[in-house]
Amino acid sequence: MERASARIDYDAVRANCARLKVELGEAELCAVVKADGYGHGADACVAAALDGGATRLAVATASEAEQVGRRFQHVPLLTMGALTEEEVDAAISAGSELALWREDFRRLLADRSRAHGRPGRVHVKYDSGMGRLGNSDPDEVMALVRACAEDPDLELAGIWTHFATADELDSDYFEEQLGRFERLAAAVKEQHPGVLVHAANSAAVLRDRRAHFGMARCGVAIYGLDPFQRDPAEQDLRPALTLSSHVADVKRFPAGASAGYGRKWKAPVDTWVGVIPVGYGDGVRRALTNNADVLVHGRRHPLVGTVSMDNITIDLGPETEVEPGDEAVLIGRQGDEQILAEEVAHRLDTINYEVTCAISPRVPRRPA
Repeated sequence: MERASARIDYDAVRANCARLKVELGEAELCAVVKADGYGHGADACVAAALDGGATRLAVATASEAEQVGRRFQHVPLLTMGALTEEEVDAAISAGSELALWREDFRRLLADRSRAHGRPGRVHVKYDSGMGRLGNSDPDEVMALVRACAEDPDLELAGIWTHFATADELDSDYFEEQLGRFERLAAAVKEQHPGVLVHAANSAAVLRDRRAHFGMARCGVAIYGLDPFQRDPAEQDLRPALTLSSHVADVKRFPAGASAGYGRKWKAPVDTWVGVIPVGYGDGVRRALTNNADVLVHGRRHPLVGTVSMDNITIDLGPETEVEPGDEAVLIGRQGDEQILAEEVAHRLDTINYEVTCAISPRVPRRPA
């Protein structure tokens, strides 16, 4: 018995990747494993994703590239985020392909690639409407593409973009972005037929086949999280993560007795309260105070009182068979009941993968 653990179903990761590959057809599946695999543990999830049909990997930072690149040297790896000069050297040493969208950064990559003794493989990013990283001027993007293709110290590997509203099914903005990118990608492919074109995240893969191009970068869906923030089963996805703890104590509360800091909850009647040794130090957000359920014996019990750093309390009711040592599930299935990350996210007014990313390093990741 552990104080808390995140159990990961790697068969689910494999199955989710296989399901996405069916959707993608001939397009490649790039498994996005940034932020320690969205909180699921990157290394083991990479292995499962590759078994499921992924052929490429993507991360956000140089340190992530070093971690993933060391173990999976045979798999093409893309670092998607902005990098400092020192981080560029680390990413190149890790064997990663790099994203660029500015001429000064292109020159830096050429210089550092020359120093490493091999051409750097680069993906030019077009900001088609996300409004973050990338160049939003198609003419400047085309100039960068030409400069990369002509530079002996660089190898033009890809042209890409990222969608702002692919997960909003009632938004027309996705269509606008897709149209802009289609036009630019066609111009690039005409001049450079071998370049890899990619745009789709998980939501875009499931929303519109036109967005698949030569590769899709899937993050949330490979972990069984629904990109549309609904039930993953609607998209034939299997949640991979179970967050569990145990009941450390069971206490009798007379009516009016309170639990936790600030006395945010008082027992309305005589009841039993279970104490579970997990809290916001583990990623169980304080905003779930009086605003969540926990599964014990396959039944939902309301989280009552303030979430503290190391403990939460749940109302077990006037009669209970719960005892210290019983398993408590905060995310996942127990018996016939299930608490999805999407449910927790709705209670917090956030998204499912913020919930999983928030699970802290002090919670060990274990195979399910």
